Amino acid sequence: RGAEKQRKWSKIILLARTVRKTLKRHREQTLWNTRGLRSQLKDSVPVTGLCPQAGPYGVQDSLRRGFSSVKNELLPSHPLELSEKNFQLNQDKMNFNTLRNIQGLHAPLKLQMEYRAARQIQRLPFLPSSNLALDTLRGTDDTIGFEDILNDPVLSEVMGDPHIMTEYKLGVL
Repeated sequence: RGAEKQRKWSKIILLARTVRKTLKRHREQTLWNTRGLRSQLKDSVPVTGLCPQAGPYGVQDSLRRGFSSVKNELLPSHPLELSEKNFQLNQDKMNFNTLRNIQGLHAPLKLQMEYRAARQIQRLPFLPSSNLALDTLRGTDDTIGFEDILNDPVLSEVMGDPHIMTEYKLGVL
């Protein structure tokens, strides 16, 4: 019996060592980028997402996609950028928690269903939507914010190809 237990423990120890070596080898391989050089990026940033999307001739289409900058894709340019991106989500969570505490579980669920229905109302993909119903539900229809003035798709100099945008939205492309 003692020899049998000893064999089982030795198998378990051998298996643990093999798993440890495999994990170490995998960690070492993920630090190398596509060119075979050591990556200077943080572990949370995937190296495969940094390659520019190639056009029909294998070169990035700068006229349609704009100029690429790897620095802008890696880290936020300002410490408050992530906070500002998630502001509306955090505000909604806080409002839903308050609503749940005051009126019960049904109220935030009903409001989320109304939000989802209002988000689905849109024009064709190449035409900008005003999202008036969603703004009215959120109570932001009478305020002027940063997103109302800057980066407005109506004022864009470049318009996407309507056929490609519609096919992508419908899942054909």
